[in-house]
Amino acid sequence: MQRLYRLYELYNYNMKELGLNHLRELEAESMFIMREVAAQFQRPALLFSGGKDSIVMFHLAKKAFYPSKVPFPLLHIDTGHNFDETIEFRDDLIKKNGVELLVGSVQKTIDNGRATDETGYNASRNVIQTVTLLESIESNKIDAAIGGGRRDEEKARAKERFFSHRDEFGQWDPKNQRPELWNLFNGRKQMGEHFRVFPLSNWTELDVWLYIWQENIEIPSLYFTHKRKVFNRDGVYLYPASFMKLKPTEKIEELDVRCRTIGDITNTGLVLSEAHTVEDIVLEIAVTRTTERGNRFDDKRSETAMEDRKKEGYF
Repeated sequence: MQRLYRLYELYNYNMKELGLNHLRELEAESMFIMREVAAQFQRPALLFSGGKDSIVMFHLAKKAFYPSKVPFPLLHIDTGHNFDETIEFRDDLIKKNGVELLVGSVQKTIDNGRATDETGYNASRNVIQTVTLLESIESNKIDAAIGGGRRDEEKARAKERFFSHRDEFGQWDPKNQRPELWNLFNGRKQMGEHFRVFPLSNWTELDVWLYIWQENIEIPSLYFTHKRKVFNRDGVYLYPASFMKLKPTEKIEELDVRCRTIGDITNTGLVLSEAHTVEDIVLEIAVTRTTERGNRFDDKRSETAMEDRKKEGYF
């Protein structure tokens, strides 16, 4: 424990004395990209999940366009299986900042017969939310969707450019992406096509948390350790919501856990933790040897789960 606290002191010093320039460079790069989006596209939108990355993106957008308001709406794809805390945080953020919120409803997509809910123990809406996302992009005439993907998260995302071209079907071709040299970004597209833009591409998970700490950014309580009922499925702790079907061998228990990444309840794995503050989280991330998506249950469906979904139009 003494060694961990010493490491914490070193990270604290590093952030304040050595890491400031590093974070400022990342901040400047991300704000530059957002301004490029505003300049090149007619109807951009910021994809907002209520997770830490989208919250940091919104914070960066506010700084990039200050003293004006953020010049594009936020788009949330609501699976209907969200944590209550996430929706409450989203609505509070919208109210405080007076920005436009667009909501795509997965339940509405299902009700309209354009997608079918999965059944069984591993049922999830993570796949069919792609349908809702593409519908929302088309109906709102969005030509650039700004997302919080980072290259350190997963091998499929490591292939991404800042400006990720999508064809008229919303699909991603990793072999047909445009070169990005000297911070020159090509946003040209044909009618019906659009771009996904990733301003946080060069950030790491630790960078994000250091920035949240440095900027004193408000985040949902789910990221902090709290007692919650969970069950273990294939080594991942999940929250037993009313729409979750438990196997006969799965038992509910109450543990001190937190979310490391937030998404649909059926996919959001919780981790055992003692992190009650942002400083605690920084320390925890600094010494962990597990990637944050290691507790995303949807990524365990196959070795190429993320890349397969991205090719179909996923975030």
